[in-house]
Amino acid sequence: MVQAFQLIRGGRDRELQQRELLVILKELEELELLPSPVVKELKEAYVFLRNLEHALQGMEDKQTQLLPEDDLSQARVALIMGFDDWPACVAELEKHRERVATHFADIIAIEDEEHEVAALDEGWQELWLGEMDEEAATAWLDEHGFEDAEGSYAALSDLRETRTLQTLQTQGRQRLNKFIPVLLEALTHVEGPSQTLVRVLQLVEAILRRTAYMVLLLENPGARTQLVRLCSESPWIASQLAETPLLLDELLNAESLYSPPAKTELQDDLRQQMLRIPYEDLEEQMETLRHFKKAHILRVAASEIRETLPLMKVSDYLTWIAEVVLDHVVDVAFANLVSRHGYPRRKDGSACDTDFAVVGYGKLGGIELGYTSDLDLVFIHDADPEQSTDGDKPIDNAVFYTRLGQRIVHILNTQTPSGQLYEVDMRLRPSGSSGLLVSTLPAFEKYQRSDAWTWEHQALARARGVAGCPETLEAFEKLRADILCQQRDRGKLREEVVGMREKMRTALGTPQIEGKVPEVFHIKHDYGGIIDIEFMVQYLMLAWCSEHPELTQWSDNIRQMEELGRAGVLPVEDTEKLRETFITLRSTIHRRALQNLNSQVAGDAFPEERDYIQSMWNRVMLG
Repeated sequence: MVQAFQLIRGGRDRELQQRELLVILKELEELELLPSPVVKELKEAYVFLRNLEHALQGMEDKQTQLLPEDDLSQARVALIMGFDDWPACVAELEKHRERVATHFADIIAIEDEEHEVAALDEGWQELWLGEMDEEAATAWLDEHGFEDAEGSYAALSDLRETRTLQTLQTQGRQRLNKFIPVLLEALTHVEGPSQTLVRVLQLVEAILRRTAYMVLLLENPGARTQLVRLCSESPWIASQLAETPLLLDELLNAESLYSPPAKTELQDDLRQQMLRIPYEDLEEQMETLRHFKKAHILRVAASEIRETLPLMKVSDYLTWIAEVVLDHVVDVAFANLVSRHGYPRRKDGSACDTDFAVVGYGKLGGIELGYTSDLDLVFIHDADPEQSTDGDKPIDNAVFYTRLGQRIVHILNTQTPSGQLYEVDMRLRPSGSSGLLVSTLPAFEKYQRSDAWTWEHQALARARGVAGCPETLEAFEKLRADILCQQRDRGKLREEVVGMREKMRTALGTPQIEGKVPEVFHIKHDYGGIIDIEFMVQYLMLAWCSEHPELTQWSDNIRQMEELGRAGVLPVEDTEKLRETFITLRSTIHRRALQNLNSQVAGDAFPEERDYIQSMWNRVMLG
């Protein structure tokens, strides 16, 4: 049991790379991989069995683990072990054996591997080992529901011929030869077994030299079932598992797989994982963050596929994951710089408690993150730009915060063996790509009041503080509300918003040819799409916040629509219908992302929703 955990988790959790079994058991308890009562029983059993072994070997003066059969030897062993008689000793032994067997069955094997493989129809084994000719093999696959029997046979043949497989060690080849037939049988229980086979073979190729993962799937029918089911329903999940086989660990517990944790639990999980990694070990920090993100996003995707999470909750969870990651990245980057240069200082000379805010715009700000969304970020600090840091190698506060921003972007953007944490877009900062990476709060305020374009105030409607110093975040939120509540000329504002929308539609939407119905409809960018709703909401926010400051309390489209209805800016029946339409279109984008599909659908899709959005656009923006 201990070795299984070491093989599966030892690459990620380095404390499992030690040798002493009792030490590892303690680590498994601290990592919450085994419950404390189980660890206690396993420790007690191990100590008892070891002592019993020592008693037997001491008596016989040789290597033996056989219990004695004669009365005298049994009495002597009982005495050495501290029991009054042999039956009492055997009773204690049976208690430990029963406990160990139970935990072994729970953790390692539900059924004996050899028995399970033997119970398979021999045809699967013959098929995989090439003992059937092509005609018989394709007929077999066709008979068992493979919709593209010839393609499946070709995929298996290609795998057999790969150089990696040809050079496998004996044990690895034996494991593969047991695993593939079991996998093929499991595929007969999902829709589209041929298509699913192609997806799962990505993973098989990735783990050919790491056959401990095959053992995990052989010995855990539940995990194997989850694997083929999820790969059947989502090529995106299949590619995630192939890129990071360590995620297979998440399939072991179906209950947690389909119950992603709330934000506080996410924070606690990340804190526990990071306790053992020093801040200065940036490479290990980055790898662990990437695995943390992937593992939790897998759980969200699995929950969406099984419909245990509605769309709004999916976006909440994906957004929480990003926020928890960002908070930790800020802490790591800040600690790294402080260790070199000391703390930046405020005007009164006191040390800053980061005094730094990460502001999320777009999907992050609007709590609408998808599986592949990038992060639109703006960095703000509230330290005195005239001061410098208080360390042995002081630098100007402005330089400190610029480096802090650069380091945060580096941690998020860099490609490592585990991939990229998040793609970061900083173009919404003051003055865009030509502006400073990090602004002071007063400079940000001055820009928003004097130099920002209307579209930048539209973007501010979907902005919110997502990580960093609570005081700086609070100061940003107050400033955001003030800017949004400025009095505006509604007619001029409407013209500018409509003009910006037309530019976007021309640049990003489907080209319109007069008299011809487009073959595709872009759910986001085309007329009657999501962005029409977003622009309407943003216009109404900017036009009416001065009279209804309560509109500023939310940054997401759904609650902004609800608030516009409550304030009487739009009839409630319209805000409710807009909300439903918005959710319908966004749900489609989410589902398509899990199929590795873009946001373009058939040209005649969603006719009612598009007609309604267009009628609302004409009434609100062109009326």
